[in-house]
Amino acid sequence: MNLWQEYKRPTSVNEAVQALATASGPALPIAGGTDLLLDLRQGRHAPVHTLIDLTFVPEMTALELRGDQLFVGAAVPVNRVALDPLVGAHAQALTEAANLIAGPQVRNTATLGGNVAHALPAADGTIALTALDAVAEIAGVSGTRRVPFTSLFLGPGKSALDKTKEIIVGFYIPITNHQLHTSSCFKRIMRPQGVALPILNCAIWLERAGDMVKDIHIAVGPGSSIPFRATEAENTLRGKSLNDETFNQTLDALLGQAQFRTSARRATADYRKHIVGDLFKDVLNTAWERAG
Repeated sequence: MNLWQEYKRPTSVNEAVQALATASGPALPIAGGTDLLLDLRQGRHAPVHTLIDLTFVPEMTALELRGDQLFVGAAVPVNRVALDPLVGAHAQALTEAANLIAGPQVRNTATLGGNVAHALPAADGTIALTALDAVAEIAGVSGTRRVPFTSLFLGPGKSALDKTKEIIVGFYIPITNHQLHTSSCFKRIMRPQGVALPILNCAIWLERAGDMVKDIHIAVGPGSSIPFRATEAENTLRGKSLNDETFNQTLDALLGQAQFRTSARRATADYRKHIVGDLFKDVLNTAWERAG
């Protein structure tokens, strides 16, 4: 059985969007295809007439500095994200997250845009981009626009993106400024096998001023039905010295806001609540030391 009828390879963002809009049947964008092809083969996705291959669009495979931001194209393979020195220098949490996505063979094919488009609330790349305060560039028939990263998500596996009309072009990430003492970190807890989904993951970006946390972004997955920013915890710690008392207050704020859920094959909500403190402390301390 054919999984599709037509396969197109546009060479520009506009051409890709037009190919989606004018396809003679149901159409979808594809880059790595590590999720989409499995879903099609196993009947978890409705049949598709046309696949639009985005890997020949230069804008979507770019990874470069643009002013004071790092741009990562949505069709950049995860392994390139993991190994690129620009990402390592300016978005270390994303480097660490990309290194933990699936296994080496999948990372060579899968893309950061696909990781996001799948809309899982604890996807490693997604949690890192949440903490890094990324902005997504979206293209449609009416042009391109930039939107806050978390606005792309409606619920577990539910993207706000209309995949029949829109594509993610890439992500803009504010660069790390070591002179301003900013840094980031990503870590996760998982079962021993290397390709397991996380039981819990956490990413933090912070700006340090001496012994004070000047600014901070905290993301924890799965802490909600969409990628979770622990804004109450951020507000608790922002502008304060990092010590045992302020850490405990921050953890209490995180636990009060997070909505941990039970995953049948991974962990219960209670277990996640039990272990999140140690993971959060480890990530926070690492980011703090790096910023120093």
